[in-house]
Amino acid sequence: MDNKNAKDKQDDTVDPTRHSWFKRPIPGVKQQLTPALTAVETEPSTECSSCHSMITNTALIFNCYVCPHCDHHLPMTARERLKWFLDQVDGELGQEFTAKDPLRFVDSKPYPQRMSEAQTKTGESEALVVMYGKLRNLDVVACAFDFRFMGGSMGSVVGDRFVQAAEKALMEEKPLVCFAASGGARMQEGLLSLMQMARTAAAVERMRLAGIPYIVVLTNPVYGGVTASLAMLGDIHLAEPKAMIGFAGKRVIEQTVRETLEEPFQRAEFLLEHGVIDEVVHRHQLIDTTYRLLAKLCNKPNVDA
Repeated sequence: MDNKNAKDKQDDTVDPTRHSWFKRPIPGVKQQLTPALTAVETEPSTECSSCHSMITNTALIFNCYVCPHCDHHLPMTARERLKWFLDQVDGELGQEFTAKDPLRFVDSKPYPQRMSEAQTKTGESEALVVMYGKLRNLDVVACAFDFRFMGGSMGSVVGDRFVQAAEKALMEEKPLVCFAASGGARMQEGLLSLMQMARTAAAVERMRLAGIPYIVVLTNPVYGGVTASLAMLGDIHLAEPKAMIGFAGKRVIEQTVRETLEEPFQRAEFLLEHGVIDEVVHRHQLIDTTYRLLAKLCNKPNVDA
């Protein structure tokens, strides 16, 4: 008996919960163990639109919004893009401009309602964000389109902000960098949106005559009036891998010519092969590449050299 009591006491020491009745297995019922949750299941995650892998938002931000599994370049918001690009942000331009509704345009929704929904969704007042600051040792002006805001469409305010960015670059002799991502001119503003093509083109021409560098980075996608104006008037055109770039959409062209256009038609690599753009640059090398080009164009010392 003494040996049995000693053995029971030893077992209790090893497993004090062995005699807990509510933790005992039920005869004939298979016990299911709850699997440990992985980081992807516990942290906020995003699904890659290419390989459908789940990536934690922390890993995505750390990897510059590039999928670590398939190297697909996921979209960045305009504000994220500029804060990632600039080493130091000194200020923002164009926040005083607000869109009006002179045409009282209504499709399935009134234009003011669409604007309000886009502002609520994105937290931005318009589709273009303009900032100025430092890139390494260079003072630069940079602007970026937010495709979430009505497809990054170019209306009057987008034109105003871009022209203001160009004028600041011209007045202070700073280079201008534009990250383009747009579906084209904003149909809700009709001819007023088409006027922005001429306005932005004139602003870029003034910069060219003054010798102020202007670099365009084409991201996915860039179409319509933006392609036909400010996005194709740069001194140098860079593009992210597999970005869709064109004037008319692929399906529109297929319906017009009645032919199937196979990949990689309108991809950045296709445009590079046909001499439309200068270089396809991976996002991880984009800041360094842009800086080296600007340092060369501005005749400034390259601090990375």
